[in-house]
Amino acid sequence: MTLKTALEQGAAILEKANIGVPRLTAEVLLSHAVRCDRVYLFAHAADELTENAWIHYGRYLNERLKGKPTQYITQRQEFYSRDFYVNSDVLIPRPETEHLAEAGMAWLRQRHPGARALDVGTGSGAIAITLAAELDCAVWACDISVAALAVAERNRARHGARVTFFAGDLVEAVAARSIDLLISNPPYVPGADAANMQTEVRNWEPHVALFAGDTGLEIYQRLIAGARVVLKPGGRLLMELGYQSLEGVRALLSDGWSDFEVISDLAGWPRVIGCSA
Repeated sequence: MTLKTALEQGAAILEKANIGVPRLTAEVLLSHAVRCDRVYLFAHAADELTENAWIHYGRYLNERLKGKPTQYITQRQEFYSRDFYVNSDVLIPRPETEHLAEAGMAWLRQRHPGARALDVGTGSGAIAITLAAELDCAVWACDISVAALAVAERNRARHGARVTFFAGDLVEAVAARSIDLLISNPPYVPGADAANMQTEVRNWEPHVALFAGDTGLEIYQRLIAGARVVLKPGGRLLMELGYQSLEGVRALLSDGWSDFEVISDLAGWPRVIGCSA
């Protein structure tokens, strides 16, 4: 079987199963099986697929048909032009979260080079590593999941970023008045919304990083309370917003915070909220 035939058959199988973007998914899975980039598939379309690659490709297709996200199959996801290792212990970094990282970088660029940034609920480490790599600065990051921190450490080593990871439930392990920037993409999905989520998300991504109680505001509430303690005077709090969570989060920030900003994503949804202590 040639690469061209394998690609066509894989795309047809995925399309029949109503898997999103079947052609692109087949390309990604086949290139992962052959251990090449996608361009190679078209430049060598007439090449025969080896038996070993066919076995791997068939397994990857089967996993995708069962709902496993493509990123967990390939264990790769790009974030801010960097390749990150991911598995089911961490959320798959979303392009929308790049708006949060950009807001953090913009604020840090205006501050003294010694400003201390803390990424809370770091997961794969994508935000913390991006800040450290883009600005060549030291960043701290924490997560309640030890398994997630192992993934983050792997990405830190891959990118040579100056990030210190540590275990902690939000900011409980952080000293008072020690942080200049607290940045976080916290869990914000209400428990009742689980039934309406994509099965790829609900059944595969870690619930501890997704769900935040009955209203979806419970982690925001704890995080904001903790930020009041650990941020230095004039320090900045930046958080990713969930779907329709802006007004609820804004209400939680109604007392004692100033210099608000709301950043929308490319679809026009409020994605990031920032304020100063």
